Amino acid sequence: MTKYVIIVPDGAADEPIDLFDGKTALEAAETPNMDRIALQGRQGLVRTVPEGMEPGSDVAQMSLLGYDPARCYTGRAPIEAAAQGIKLGASDWVFRCNLVTIADGRMADHSAGHISTEESASLLQELQARITDERLSLHTGVSYRHLLVCKGMDFDVRTYPPHDFIGTPVEKLLPRGKGADLLIELMNLSQQIFADHDVNRVRRDLGENQVSSIWLWGQGKRAHLESFRKRFGLSGVAITAVDLVRGLAKLAGFDLIEVPGATGLFDTNYQGKAAAAIEALADHDLVFVHIEAPDEASHGGNAAMKKAAIERVDKHIVGPVLKALEGFESWRILVLPDHPTPVRHGAHSAEPVPFAMAGTGVTGVVQLGFGESNAARSGVRIENGHELMEYFLKSAVR
Repeated sequence: MTKYVIIVPDGAADEPIDLFDGKTALEAAETPNMDRIALQGRQGLVRTVPEGMEPGSDVAQMSLLGYDPARCYTGRAPIEAAAQGIKLGASDWVFRCNLVTIADGRMADHSAGHISTEESASLLQELQARITDERLSLHTGVSYRHLLVCKGMDFDVRTYPPHDFIGTPVEKLLPRGKGADLLIELMNLSQQIFADHDVNRVRRDLGENQVSSIWLWGQGKRAHLESFRKRFGLSGVAITAVDLVRGLAKLAGFDLIEVPGATGLFDTNYQGKAAAAIEALADHDLVFVHIEAPDEASHGGNAAMKKAAIERVDKHIVGPVLKALEGFESWRILVLPDHPTPVRHGAHSAEPVPFAMAGTGVTGVVQLGFGESNAARSGVRIENGHELMEYFLKSAVR
């Protein structure tokens, strides 16, 4: 039985960056293991975000798992609700609920300084106590990422992901459409409650970003995916620190592995993720490893940190996993970002991303290291991102 591994450094693709003499962070990074995959196997470009859809990780990661977002996507928040085991009725809506920092009327920080889960829980508990409508319930997630469930309500509203609009006046980002008044009312209520909350007093004393408000976006109704085993005949397991990927994995019928010290940030436990992936190969056909750090560095506009995160992924995850795979009689590995997140503006974009794959039955196209420019030179291009999984798993790639 062939063993498969997919490693996703989230948001690692980029534009040329002056700091790196016109190279992208991926091209500038020291990535001998990703380069070896590209040299021994093949690289190309894949469009993970269908035309007309927002370039969110939800859409892109759904494509990477082999599901067509144009058919299967119902919103980001329902995916995260699946990760938390929240049961949604047919008429229920769920919204992503960030804790954000607003300064001088502008979106200043989509994560409120990557606030801790414990601090978040304290803030949300007090807000929930002040909400009088029993149809509304807040659900604490991880760090700044939470959910609002609205039971038996109806919405037709446009919302805006805060991480894509850093520096934008918030009055331009408020929800619009049917149900928007309720969402704005809740956001205003949170601002009143958080303004002098103990959590913010401590953060103020420590010089940390304060939590100005909840931010509601990513809405949708309950999601459903056909099982991965039924689609591809393989068992899968996911290793990630974020609820979005956990939710997609659960919807697809994957097992989940929680790695101690996996944070979704630059300081995540890279070695622990690699060790968990290698161990999972013993009893799973496909292992999906997601690392959020490059994306978070991009949102922060930190090119040097992004480059360093990519290098850590290569050294501590790709290298050990590749070595372990080579001990199997039949194997394949695929490395790629889900979408670009250019540090220039810190927002996701929809351009195709580079991928590199190697292993049994895979031969090369261009003898060049891994990166956006070299992937484009290969001439290999997959326009429908959800078709990459079939290409990776079943094609005789020669």
